[in-house]
Amino acid sequence: MAVINRIADFHSDMTAWRHDLHAHPELGLQESRTSAVIQERLKSFGVDEIITGMAKTGVVGVIRGTGTSTRAIGLRADIDALPIHEETGLPYASTHPGVMHACGHDGHTTMLLGAAKYLAETRNFDGTVYVIFQPAEENFGGGEIMVKEGLFERCPMEKVFGLHNWPIAPEGTFLWRKGPVMAAVAQIEITITGKGAHGAHPEHGVDPIVIASQIVSALQTIVARTIDATESGVVTIGHINGGFTHNVIPESVHMKGTARWFSPKIGDRLEEGVKRIATGIAESMGAVAEVEFNRIYPATVNDEEATDLAMAAASAVVGEQRVNHMARPTMGGEDFSFMLNAKQGAYLMLGGGRGKDDFMVHHPRYDFNDAILPVGASYWATLAEQLLPRKA
Repeated sequence: MAVINRIADFHSDMTAWRHDLHAHPELGLQESRTSAVIQERLKSFGVDEIITGMAKTGVVGVIRGTGTSTRAIGLRADIDALPIHEETGLPYASTHPGVMHACGHDGHTTMLLGAAKYLAETRNFDGTVYVIFQPAEENFGGGEIMVKEGLFERCPMEKVFGLHNWPIAPEGTFLWRKGPVMAAVAQIEITITGKGAHGAHPEHGVDPIVIASQIVSALQTIVARTIDATESGVVTIGHINGGFTHNVIPESVHMKGTARWFSPKIGDRLEEGVKRIATGIAESMGAVAEVEFNRIYPATVNDEEATDLAMAAASAVVGEQRVNHMARPTMGGEDFSFMLNAKQGAYLMLGGGRGKDDFMVHHPRYDFNDAILPVGASYWATLAEQLLPRKA
């Protein structure tokens, strides 16, 4: 594994940075401490410029290489945490109850900081590297906000690249895929309004809990019975809230869920199905259902040429045999999709080496594997040096 020696030298520093970020997680658009720490690190590295304020807490470090080239690329990491109560018991566990770095964004941020330190020290490239620390990937679309607020106008670049840890892949391997790599995402909100009553006399009411249970089951028929089996789609209800006590039928029930897809026509089919089934079942049982189907992220689609460039950099770090094709896209979503819709680029996965019985991202006992920090940082640095080579 050809991790860059200089980056390997400060592996322990990166581990300490990551543990500090992990202990102080912040939710999307609230990452004030995280943003300040990133700015402090970039300043200490001697980057040429630090841009702040985009998407409230976003930070972009500008690192100029030697030579006169006007070419530039962008490297992006996400910085926000999740509303999950941590259960790892680690000495650096979250100090903020109910908030946790359960997706590895602390590791993503640290790997990009490691690359920034190395690139600012060595300047072994000709052009400009923008290191993009993006807030609010989880549900708030910080990537879209940064694009709308002029990221690519203020930081003109040819291509932009993203990287995500993937715990179940072997440690230090890379996964690549051309075309769709992550799904489009919608948030589903369903409010069922019936008629409250005494629990002992349901005949006097219209029970929204019974109606909600019927809707949850029926929603599963959208993918199973209305979508071609060769296509992909998911409809999941992850939250139901209604009622207050044992013997009262509530007036209403609120449901939250998500839908995922790749093809736009499947997204249309899922939206139509959710609205038709929820409103139809509610009406047939004497209630009313209000349905919102909010499309928040498009599919993350890798450009073929940019993916080849990313694979070459990954191969230079870990060897071709450890850069593997991702046979199927994941139904997870990513707001890096907004950047890829605006610029040519690619998004790879970096294996974390967790076993099948370990914890995947978004689990309260998940933790990023510190062993891969220099691998990710070396990948970023190698990508910059390969895409912006110095003239002989």
